[in-house]
Amino acid sequence: MAVVSLSTFKEYLPELSGSTGADTDLTNLLARVESAVARYIGFPGWSGDSGSSNQTPVLDSTTYTLYVDGPTHYDRYTLQLPIAPIVSITSIHSDANRQYLSSSLIDSSTYTFNTELARVYLDPNTATQVFDDGYRSNKIVFVAGYTSVTAPSDLVHAICVWASQLHRNKATQGKESITQSNSTVRVSPKTMPPEIKQYINYLRFPGVIL
Repeated sequence: MAVVSLSTFKEYLPELSGSTGADTDLTNLLARVESAVARYIGFPGWSGDSGSSNQTPVLDSTTYTLYVDGPTHYDRYTLQLPIAPIVSITSIHSDANRQYLSSSLIDSSTYTFNTELARVYLDPNTATQVFDDGYRSNKIVFVAGYTSVTAPSDLVHAICVWASQLHRNKATQGKESITQSNSTVRVSPKTMPPEIKQYINYLRFPGVIL
């Protein structure tokens, strides 16, 4: 399900008000733009144990199974996840032997998490173990992403602006310039415009920026 609804997107295309003839094309375009934005922000193209990269990145709330090598430097009570925002955490196993047995399951009552920072904090007063440090030592099953309700207005606006630009520029796809009335006019590039990046740069994951 798209983060931006078709009705919201069509508000940026007043010339199509009251028309439904292009709805299928607009829905497909919206999905492609959302995927491109998700990739730019840093959402992965995979979600399962296999780590396959044959899926399309999405902004929608999705269940991920990820493996994090270790906790934050000098703080074994804090685990940094690579995807935000966190919606919920299903389970965390911490096991340097990478068996992830029930004995390595961390009690959910002993940790909290910061949604936007994507950090998990063990309570030093109640936790009976710390996060192990080692290759794929920590297995986390969690839900991350947005819904049409939780998506920031900047994100929605950026998607709609870029998608509406692409829709209006269909006739010039693949062209650097067009000639009309004996005049040559350069067309805008079809890559993500700088103004779109300005709207969503603050949502990018640190690992993507670095």
